[in-house]
Order: sequence, then C-alpha cells, then structure tokens
Amino acid sequence: MTETSPAPEPPAALPDAPTREADARRYARTRRLLLLAHLAIVTAGLVLLLLFGLHFALRDALAFASWEPLARWQPLRVLLFFVALFVAQALIDLPFSWLGGYRLPHRYGLSTQRARAWALDELKGFVLGLAFEGALIVGLYALLATSPTLWWLWAGLLLVVVTVLLVQLTPVLLLPLFNKLIPLPDGEVRRRALALAARAKTPVREVFSIDLSRRTTAANAAVIGLGRTRRIIIGDTLLSQFTPDEIEVVVAHELGHQVRHDIVLLIVSQSIIMLAALFVAHLALDWAVATLPGYHGLADPATLALLVIVLGLAGLVTLPLVNGLSRRVEQRADGYALSLTHDAPAFISAMHRLADQNLDDATPSPWVEFFLLDHPSTGRRIAYGKRWATEHPGEASEPA
Repeated sequence: MTETSPAPEPPAALPDAPTREADARRYARTRRLLLLAHLAIVTAGLVLLLLFGLHFALRDALAFASWEPLARWQPLRVLLFFVALFVAQALIDLPFSWLGGYRLPHRYGLSTQRARAWALDELKGFVLGLAFEGALIVGLYALLATSPTLWWLWAGLLLVVVTVLLVQLTPVLLLPLFNKLIPLPDGEVRRRALALAARAKTPVREVFSIDLSRRTTAANAAVIGLGRTRRIIIGDTLLSQFTPDEIEVVVAHELGHQVRHDIVLLIVSQSIIMLAALFVAHLALDWAVATLPGYHGLADPATLALLVIVLGLAGLVTLPLVNGLSRRVEQRADGYALSLTHDAPAFISAMHRLADQNLDDATPSPWVEFFLLDHPSTGRRIAYGKRWATEHPGEASEPA
C-alpha cells in the first residue's frame, strides 16, 4: 500500500457537528439495546435449560459417546455436549450479529463489507471458536475428573499460558486469517513510526498496513505481539484520512502500552479475576453435585450449563472492575503519547477525527462509561489533551 497525500484539516469540534453527534448517540444506544436483548435471551435460554432438566436429557441422549480414557472423564460426551450448546448459542447470536455487525454499521455508513464477506468472517469465527473453546472445555473436564479439589487453580494457570501464547501467535497465525498485512513502504509515516519505537526503546519487527477498509470506514492502529513477533499495525483507513502528525500520536499511544507493560498488567489482573471466578464456579459445582438430584459428579457433562451461567454472572459482576482498569491503562498511554511526541494539538485533532470517523459517542452518560467502556470517553480524552497542553506550555510546541 502506498502512502496517500496528507489528510484535510481535522473536523470541527464535536459540539459544532450536531448531526454527527446525534447519529453517534443513536448508534451507541441501539448497540446497547441489542447487547441487553442478546444477554437477556442467552441467559433465559440457559436458565430454562436448567429449570426443565434439558441439560440432563441432552447428557443422557449422548450416552453412546461415554468413552472414558480416565476415570470419570468422558471427552467425547463432553465435546458433543459442548458442541450442542455452542451451536445453539450461535443460532441465537446470528440475528444479533447480523443486526449489530452488518445492518447497523451499513445504516450509519461504517461498514464497507458485502453480505457474503460478512458471512465468511462469521463462519471463520464460528469454526475457530468451536475448535479452540472445544479443546479448552475437554481439557477443563479432564481437570474436573482428575483434580476435583484444585481443578479451578490448574485451569486458571492453563488459561494464563494460553493467553500468553495467543498474544504471541495472533500476529502471525490468527490475524492473517481475517486481514491482509502489507509492509508499509518507506515514507514519512513509516520513518516516524520506527523513530518513535526507537525512542520508546521498544524493538518492533516491522510497520504494517492492515486492510481495515475491506470491512469498515473506522480507523485504528495497534502494536501487537511480544518479542520477535511485535509489530506496528496501522489501518489503511488511518493512513488515508489522518495527517502524519495525528498518526504519530496514535502510534505513540500504542507504544505506550508496550513501554508501560500494560499487556502484562492486563494479563495478570484478568488472570486473578478469572481465578476468583473459577473458584466461585468450583463452590457452585460442588454445591450442585452434592445437593441437586441428577448430577453424576463434577465431570458430568451436564454441569457445563451451570458452569457457563456462573462464569457469565462472574463476568458481569467484575465487568466494571475490568473496564475501570482498562480505562486507567488507556489514559496512561495517552499521557505517554503526549510526553513522547509533545504534540497536544495533533493528539486533540486525532481524537476529534476518531470520534467523527468511528461514529463514537464522545460524551456518554456516566453509567455507560462506568459499566461498558474500556476506554475513557473521547470527550474526556480531548479534555485531557487540552489540560496537558495547558500544564506543559513549553513542551507542546517542542519537537519530539
């Protein structure tokens, strides 16, 4: 991909663009309603499954797959039980994915994807999710069968290892399944990105363009991978619509996550939360097996429905904590980007442009930000950039 000419001046401040702001609010509100409706239907389905004993009926129907290579571990039965639940949820997800991932973005001019390409992406995600999650569930039930007291601890440690491997392998194995990565030709953006990485003392393998425009008009960038797989990824929508100064501060923000070891921090913090959730699930399964009729032990495939509900509830309860930590990490990366580039005007204009191009609700209600946003609202980020410029008047105009 070749670099385009510099983008036009940043759009007007958000308060001067009422139509775009109104669209952003409607778009965000509709997405939230779809999210709540989807959550309600999935939860109701799982509850009905338990109340009417359908999980026992499904387990008994799969009696033909009761091969036990280890005592009390039935991998084929567990896998088939999981596949049945996974397919059922995929069927429930499908209309919501269509509305939220295809129709709604098209209505607001955010999607460039054809229906066939969207369906292919959904199919890829389905196959990958089925294979990956199926392997994890079969392994989890091996732990339930062989270590009924400490299975939650071993499972948590296994998930840490899997997460680190995914971070390492995503740039080279998973991302190319959905997007094309092209080394960015030598030019101002590439030189600036590599210079930023050098100043940040963060070695990167290369700077790539990613073809986001195949699916969306939204812009983004990232620094992904660890060690030898670390690379800077810049969306082609960012390259074509943003100025080199704006691209530079966005890349600096992403490098800030590497410099501040945010990936490690998030992996550790979320692993602790996951361990706590797994321990709660351990208590719930122990209680259910000891108290409720119908269960044949912890490794009974029928416990999977209960496990999904408990972990889902734990995820909802801890969501504000996870998002709060993420917002703090993102604000710290904003501060790093400003200190590395000394370019508050470019940071502020980049935030304005991102809000406009990504149809972002810049001023959501406090409860929405608290519960649902993993980044500070764009309005807060713009205010932070202005405050930084006021507090560092000499630095704001200095060369980085």
